[in-house]
Amino acid sequence: MTVDSATTVWLMVSAALVMLMTPGVGLFYAGLVRRKNIISMIALSFVVLAVVSIHWMVIGYSLAFGPDIGGVIGNLNHIGLQGVGMDAGEKGYAPLVFMVFQLFFASVTLTIIISGVAERVRLSSFIVFMLLWTTFVYCPLAHWAWGGGWAQSLGLLDFAGGTVVEICSGFSALALALVVGSRTGFGKYTMEPYNIPIALIGASLLWFGWFGFNAGSALAANGSAVNAFVATNAAAAAGTLAWMVASWYHGKPSSLGMVSGAIAGMVAITPAAGFVTPMVSILIGGIAGVVCYGAMLLRIRRSLDESLDAWAIHGMGGLWGTIATGAFAAMAVCGVSGLFEGNMHQFIVNAISAFAALIFSFVVTYIIAHIVDRTMGLRATADEEYVGMDISQHGERV
Repeated sequence: MTVDSATTVWLMVSAALVMLMTPGVGLFYAGLVRRKNIISMIALSFVVLAVVSIHWMVIGYSLAFGPDIGGVIGNLNHIGLQGVGMDAGEKGYAPLVFMVFQLFFASVTLTIIISGVAERVRLSSFIVFMLLWTTFVYCPLAHWAWGGGWAQSLGLLDFAGGTVVEICSGFSALALALVVGSRTGFGKYTMEPYNIPIALIGASLLWFGWFGFNAGSALAANGSAVNAFVATNAAAAAGTLAWMVASWYHGKPSSLGMVSGAIAGMVAITPAAGFVTPMVSILIGGIAGVVCYGAMLLRIRRSLDESLDAWAIHGMGGLWGTIATGAFAAMAVCGVSGLFEGNMHQFIVNAISAFAALIFSFVVTYIIAHIVDRTMGLRATADEEYVGMDISQHGERV
C-alpha cells in the first residue's frame, strides 16, 4: 500500500509533541522540589527518555504490540524491531512511525512516576527499576488495551491511555512512595517549591504536547483527530477553572493549583478524547479538577509523601476519565454508545479494565520497587538526601 503522506507527517509531528512531554514533566517536577534537587528531576526525565528508547526498540515494542499470548502479553516476533519496517501498513503509515509514536508514550508514563521518589532516589537503582517496570508493568498494560490483549478484546474504549498511561503512572507512583517512605523531615518542616515559574513552564509544555498525545492517537489526520484536539483543550480549560474555584473556597487560587487543574482535565479526557463530544469534554475536565483536588487534600491529610501528586492527578484523574468514557461515549462521535445512550456493557467493560489496571500497576510496581530496594537500595542514604540529589547523584549544583 502507498504511504499516506499526510498521516505519516501527522504521526511524526505528534510523536515529537509527545516526546516534548517527557522533559516537560521534568521541568514541572523540578519547579516543585527544593533547590538542591532541581537538576536531579530534569536529569531523571532525560535518563528515562534514553533508557526507554533503547528498551522499547529492543524488546518493549514487541512485548506490547507483538502477536498476542493469552491476552496478556505480546510475543518476541518483533524483538530488535524485526518486521517493523518503513513500508506502508494496512492503514497507510509505516509500522516504524507507529513504533516511535508509542515509544514516547512509554517514556512519559515512566517519567510521571518519578513523583513517588522525588528528592530521595538513587540514580543507579532507579535505572534498574526503569527497565523492570517498563517490561513487567507498562508493556503488559499497553498490550491489554491496544495490542490485542484481553481488555481490547472485551471492547475497552481507551483512546490515548487512561489505563495504560494515567492510571498506571498514578498508582505506580503511589506504590513507589509507600516503598521508599517519606523524605527526611517531611511533615516536620516546610518543603516549599523552589521555582514556581519553572513548574509553570513545564506545565505549559505538557498542555502543548498533549495535543499530539491525544489527537495523534487517532492515527490519522481526520475528524477524530480534530475532535480529540478540541476536547483536550476544552477539558484542560475546564479543569483549570474547576480546581481554581475549589481551591479558592479553601483559601487563595494558586498558580500551581491552576496548572494542576489543567493537567487533571487533560488526564481525564485522555481515554475519552475521540469518543465524546466537546461539550461533554468540558464536563469530564471540570469534574476531574474537583476530584483530583479532593484527592490531593486526602493525600495531605494522610501525610503521604507523594507530594508531586502523580497519584492524585494522574491516578485518580485517569480512573475517573476511563469510567466516564464508558458512560459518555457517543454513537455520533465514534460509532459506539456509552451508558447514557443505553449501553451498560460498555460502562462495565471500561470500569473493569480501569480497576484491573489500577490493581495490576500498584501491586506489580510495589513488588518490583521492594525487590530493587532490598537488593540495591532504591532510596538514597540520609547523607545523600541531606546534601541533595544534585550533588550526591550528579556532582552538580544550580
